[in-house]
Amino acid sequence: MELAVCLGGDPALIYAATAPLPDQIDEILFTGFLRKKGLELVKGVTVDIEVPANSDIVIEGYVDPSEPLRREGPFGDHTGFYSLADDYPVFHVTCVTHKHNPIYPTTIVGRPPMEDAYIGKATERIFLPLLRLTFPEIVDMNLPVHGVFHNLAIVSIKKEYPAHARKIMHALWGMGQMMFTKILIIVDDDVNAQDLSEVTWVAGNHIDPKRDVIFVEGPVDVLDHAAPVMGFGSKMGIDATRKWRSEGFEREWPDAILMDDKTKKYIDSIWEKLGI
Repeated sequence: MELAVCLGGDPALIYAATAPLPDQIDEILFTGFLRKKGLELVKGVTVDIEVPANSDIVIEGYVDPSEPLRREGPFGDHTGFYSLADDYPVFHVTCVTHKHNPIYPTTIVGRPPMEDAYIGKATERIFLPLLRLTFPEIVDMNLPVHGVFHNLAIVSIKKEYPAHARKIMHALWGMGQMMFTKILIIVDDDVNAQDLSEVTWVAGNHIDPKRDVIFVEGPVDVLDHAAPVMGFGSKMGIDATRKWRSEGFEREWPDAILMDDKTKKYIDSIWEKLGI
């Protein structure tokens, strides 16, 4: 199996390599979408593969699927922990080409926040509109940096029917790399999903743990060291939306203590007089 490892080149391509794309969408195609023009490709020297022409470094070679795997790692990873050593295929290098003054692109990973955090937040913003094409009820999504993105997601929705939050949970767990989301918190559309203090306040008050927390099993990130086996474990969904009578909630739901606009404007107008 011939392979080519391409380093550097167009920043859009570097980002596209990290993007959680559907299987049918090629990273080269996505790069062209981001750049609004095609990416020039050239034939490899020793492999029958086309590679980006502006790559800084290209490492060509092959992997023999029948060859025994070899132990690799541990490596420091973006989770903030060392990924566990495991067995991986062996890559045999046949050729290395590079620019006259190549730049080896790298980033420092470790306990968040680190440099890679900005790539993760870019993915959150870029893919939110695409997610909303399938689920228009989604208002916003927050993948907190310290949640390492695939460990925690907060999603606000415009709730329209009973168990709507659970529908979104299961739907997102079935969407590409969203299947790796270990903890998924669903809140109402009037909650600022980007404000962790507000989410904590709402979730802590809105949930009855036995009723509103669900557990499912399925694929998890291979870097999840807490999973019982590599790549498979459990996930938790938390429905922190207001509960409706049609969902079996018979009590009255209280209003939040909020300052009205008239009082806010008055207080804002007297700050200077108060000397605060």
